[in-house]
Formats: sequence, structure tokens, C-alpha cells
Amino acid sequence: MKALHAILAGLTLATFVTTAHAAEEKLISVPNSAALTWKDVDGTKGAVSYANVEGDLFGKGPYSAFVKFNKGVDNGLHTHSQTLPTVVLKGTFYAVIDGKRTEYPAGSYYKLPANLVHESGCTAAADCLLFQYQADAFDLNPVKG
Repeated sequence: MKALHAILAGLTLATFVTTAHAAEEKLISVPNSAALTWKDVDGTKGAVSYANVEGDLFGKGPYSAFVKFNKGVDNGLHTHSQTLPTVVLKGTFYAVIDGKRTEYPAGSYYKLPANLVHESGCTAAADCLLFQYQADAFDLNPVKG
């Protein structure tokens, strides 16, 4: 696990991503952060932003995207309608599931099952940078506690 952590912690935005979704594979290259177009997530007042790498986080169909959270941002209790795999590249992200909090520092990976009730966010120590991908558009469905 230490070796995996070291590899993932060493990742930069000089990452090459390929896709097998289409009949023809194409190279998708993000050689540096200047190649990304960042957008604020509606309703977050700039506390959460994203940069699509492939597809559109809020569009239809598969996507992959970098997601930034300002330190201290909490999403509250919610679900997602589909599985959400996530790699933490910077900062410490957390999830609270069934009352148990798990922290994910840089180099961590988690895969939330669809419809799992949880709370998540970025700790107050530093901003977070995530890489997420899904088979269809991202959603966050608030749950009353």
C-alpha cells in the first residue's frame, strides 16, 4: 500500500488518460493545469469547482474530471445515484458512513456504491483536489438527517 501511496502522491497534472468508451480509442492529454478549464459548481459560491477531462461532469454520458474543494467544505448528508470512484490527489477528503468517519489523504482511493447515504468533505487543514469519473452525469441528492 505504501508503494501505491507513493505513486499516487507523486501524480501531477501531467497525466495521460485514454478512453475505451468509443469504438476508436483516442489519446486525451492534460500535460499541465493550464490546459484545464475550471468552473464553479452552482450553489457553492466558488467553494467547489471542477475541470472536465473527458465528457462533462454535469452532462450526459461518461465523464472524468478534476474536482477542487476549499478547505473546510462539507457536503452534508447525501447520496449519489451511481457508483462514484475517487482518487484524492491533494489535501485530505473524508466520508462519514453509518456514523464512522474515514479520512482519505493524498494518494487515497475510494469507490462509493450508488445510493449509499453518507456525508463527505475536505478537512480544514488544506484545500482538496480529487479525480472522479462516472458512467453518467454526477449528482448529489441531499438526505434529511
